Amino acid sequence: MSTTDQGLEGTGPGSDWKQVQESPDFVQLKHRLRTFVFPMTVLFLAWYLLYVLLADYAPKFMATKIAGNFNVGLLIGLLQFVSTFVITGLYVRYANRKLDPVSDRIRGEIEGERLETVEGDAE
Repeated sequence: MSTTDQGLEGTGPGSDWKQVQESPDFVQLKHRLRTFVFPMTVLFLAWYLLYVLLADYAPKFMATKIAGNFNVGLLIGLLQFVSTFVITGLYVRYANRKLDPVSDRIRGEIEGERLETVEGDAE
């Protein structure tokens, strides 16, 4: 039975939200979010740590000139910003495709239940 069939009314304060948190849709939403966020965080932190370690332990490599005064350290530092924007774009795309449909479904169920309750109270 879905949460729509069961209803979201509970017996105590906050029980509606507890029921939502335990719903299959919400569990799926959390899983999908974590599937993207945790690996991407590890990847970005490893990339940043590599930059810091190279700057500390391989200064000659980082000072290698590429063109004029533009060196490897500056290139990697600028790529840190680029990678941040790329990750943001990937997350937006992922959220639009995988997270938003589930969250919209959950929101619809919650708001639908509340709307029915408000309409029922008006009679």
